[in-house]
Amino acid sequence: MGAGPTAGVVRELLEVAEEAAVAAGEVLRPRFEAGVERALGTKSSVTDPVSQADLESEAAIRAVLARRRPADRVLGEEGGQEGEGDGLLWVVDPLDGTANFLQGIPLWCVSVAVRDAGGAVAGAVLDPLRGELFSAARDGEARLGDAVLAGSPCGELARAIVGTGFAYDAGVRAGQGAVVGRLLARIGNLRRGGACALDLAWAAAGRLDAFYERAVEEWDVAAGELLCRQAGLVVERLPPSDGLPAGILAAPPALADELRAAVA
Repeated sequence: MGAGPTAGVVRELLEVAEEAAVAAGEVLRPRFEAGVERALGTKSSVTDPVSQADLESEAAIRAVLARRRPADRVLGEEGGQEGEGDGLLWVVDPLDGTANFLQGIPLWCVSVAVRDAGGAVAGAVLDPLRGELFSAARDGEARLGDAVLAGSPCGELARAIVGTGFAYDAGVRAGQGAVVGRLLARIGNLRRGGACALDLAWAAAGRLDAFYERAVEEWDVAAGELLCRQAGLVVERLPPSDGLPAGILAAPPALADELRAAVA
């Protein structure tokens, strides 16, 4: 594996991630506030919608990347992968929480991250409605604006507020429900927001004590897992288990082993 980007390049990449996320937010916020968005169709299941807002948000992100980083590859939820080679790869979720967006529920975000062969280099998660821009770079701090983030100090699972999410596939959700049924007796309480990238950002900020979810895609977690790791949380990919697909877990070191055992 070759050397990673220099510190100066990493700073530039973080700036580009933030700029791209903000450009997408400028597309999404007025569309949400107008309250007229409708699904154009569905993807993996009838509960997995796509809207014009998704498409225009990704176009705004790709426009920034084409101008600032034209040689890099881009993987977007809506547009697939563009570019070839083994250089930097931008992993983009232009609207995480589309179902919330369409229902008028103010819990959705934009996620933009860039990876090299060693993993995530920089990433940003933007909540346009609250004006909150979460960002992190490899070997740097996780931040919300100018504030440095540290994950929750919670040391007891019985007191922990744990976030999660559920799959689009009904059969997978049934298995996830069985896990939740066991987990609820062991934790302080459970939260399900509906936007994985925002949940991970909130875990990095300590708003959730821990988070886990299965059936996630790379664009769901690319920026959020970097935020959590740089905020001091243990971040792990969960392998498939008992018929459930792979997933992600982020938790304070004192909770990680117990939570992993409970959800695996």
